[in-house]
Amino acid sequence: MKINQSTISMRSFKYIFITFVALFCIQTINYAQESPKEEDFFKINKLRSPEGTILEVGGLFTMPDGNLAVTTRRGDIFIVENPTSAKPYFRKFASGLHEVLGVVYKNNSLYVVQRGELTRLYDSNMDGKADVYETIYAWPLSGNYHEYSFGPKMAPDGSFFVTLNLGFGDAWWTPNSFVPWRGWALHIYDDGRMEPWATGMRSPNGISMIDGELYYTDNQGDYVGSGSIMKINKGNFMGHPAGLVWSNMPNSPIKLTEKEIYSKINPRIDYDANGKRTKPENIENEKYQTVFEMKKSIPDLQLPAVWLPHGVLGISSSEIVKIPKGNFGPFEEQLLVGDQGQSKIARVYMETVKGQLQGCAWDFRSGFQSGVTRMSWANDGSLFVGETNRGWGSAGEANEGLQRLTWNTLVPFDMKTVKAMPDGFEIEFTKPIDKKKAANLASYNVESFIYKYHAVYGSPTQELKNCPVKGVRISEDGLTVRIIVGDLRQAYIHKITLDGIRELENSYSLIHPTAYYTLNNIPDGAKLALNEVSTKNEPSIAVAKSKDKPGEVMTYEKIKPLLIKNTCVACHNPDKKLVGPGFADIAKRKYTVNKILQLIKNPQPQNWPEYSTPMAPMPQVSESDARKIANWINSLDK
Repeated sequence: MKINQSTISMRSFKYIFITFVALFCIQTINYAQESPKEEDFFKINKLRSPEGTILEVGGLFTMPDGNLAVTTRRGDIFIVENPTSAKPYFRKFASGLHEVLGVVYKNNSLYVVQRGELTRLYDSNMDGKADVYETIYAWPLSGNYHEYSFGPKMAPDGSFFVTLNLGFGDAWWTPNSFVPWRGWALHIYDDGRMEPWATGMRSPNGISMIDGELYYTDNQGDYVGSGSIMKINKGNFMGHPAGLVWSNMPNSPIKLTEKEIYSKINPRIDYDANGKRTKPENIENEKYQTVFEMKKSIPDLQLPAVWLPHGVLGISSSEIVKIPKGNFGPFEEQLLVGDQGQSKIARVYMETVKGQLQGCAWDFRSGFQSGVTRMSWANDGSLFVGETNRGWGSAGEANEGLQRLTWNTLVPFDMKTVKAMPDGFEIEFTKPIDKKKAANLASYNVESFIYKYHAVYGSPTQELKNCPVKGVRISEDGLTVRIIVGDLRQAYIHKITLDGIRELENSYSLIHPTAYYTLNNIPDGAKLALNEVSTKNEPSIAVAKSKDKPGEVMTYEKIKPLLIKNTCVACHNPDKKLVGPGFADIAKRKYTVNKILQLIKNPQPQNWPEYSTPMAPMPQVSESDARKIANWINSLDK
């Protein structure tokens, strides 16, 4: 076929034109694309288990050969061979145990915690199954359904620690220690010796060993305003008085009594006209104590090292793991904390100031299929995540699961650390920041708040106060800012929001723009002078705030920022059951707006008996926000 010059010219023109359009579109997409999210750096993969296997995971441990020991609430123990491969092999190692909520490996044996004992399992005939079941130490049981037992965690000398849950009677909001050592941490040796270690625990699911030291997380409830990370030293009182009923035992390391606590805190044990216990509710405008204030008269009381604000960074905190050196990029050697209720993991950086642990917490990765209970590092640097939610509500839709979190080696734009300074905070980033935006005080917002220490289930946030940002100094390399913050308050949680900070290269916003720093102590040292910092404040370049228009119909996307701000999305989905009912189900109740406002401040869990986790009072939600949320909820039933 003969091709003339004009045909070639036309084809060349079309090629050039199409190429230009394609390049223009690519540039436009790149320019307009949203900032990356968690899932762009940390991927959740599911481990394929055999059909019919129910993995309500209670314990995980990566053994020296790389195989994974998995224990379940149903009493099974599996050894997962080649767990990071496409086809891991599940071998049942043992079965018939009683709710196994933890496991460690030592000297070719598995040590597990059943509901009533620490047990050693050993395969003596080398057929791949345990044939030796040895009781190391057994503790009393009353038969109460809530007497969960957690651990073991192994100390550097090879001994073990376990934590024991309190029991719950008819008054589910007030747990009790029905038999010895419920609400305690126990130190147990191979030869069966046991020494009580500490008490004051309510539901200590998150027992963890970090750098050879014992830590734990507790679940929100009475005397536990919110979840937190706490170090457990021998003789500590962690805050809940129920376990003190056994402090008179000869081997108790603590002599504090319930009576001493109740002389300072009203236990709120009240009855109605029929002699039936009534659930204590939050009292607004009452005089109250904080844990920090209580410690002044109870020196054995341990302060949280880092608070995990309820509904924001979790509702049922679980295991803590330290990120090994070389893993997960810029976050190596920091801590990860699971949350069973919100099916996610938070990140924590800790430091010691004036001899007291404190530090900062952020969201890290959400979206797991069920409640995160246990974590263990794989030999390839990924993280195994064990999950369950039977009887324990969670945001994930599945009832159980075993997943693996992997990092793709790309560095996310995020805060790396936050450190306390004599006059504010120093914030380090994973990538250089836009110095012009960082020099503007409108890019920062700091607030502080605290929780009550009282006998009510959970605590609303108290004394919310704005802390003015007065100046900022930016490092030469653009990786660090130091902000001068007014009205710092010792022992308060400081919420640090950086909505105006942008990455230098792509102008991306931070993946997690909000950090929560627990300021147990304000460090000594030199303060910055105002003549060496930027004090520029230009609200025009701050993040724009949406304004409601009269008569405007609110959509989920429009109301979502308010739901996030007030932590509603932690437990509620627009149309699916999570920890609490979906908003669409609430709309079907046809509550008035005023009734919804009342229920936000004083929930009535008895209205939703099918949900095991009661909603905490939320008096901190402003009437303006609550009214907008209530109107939106009611619009869903139209």
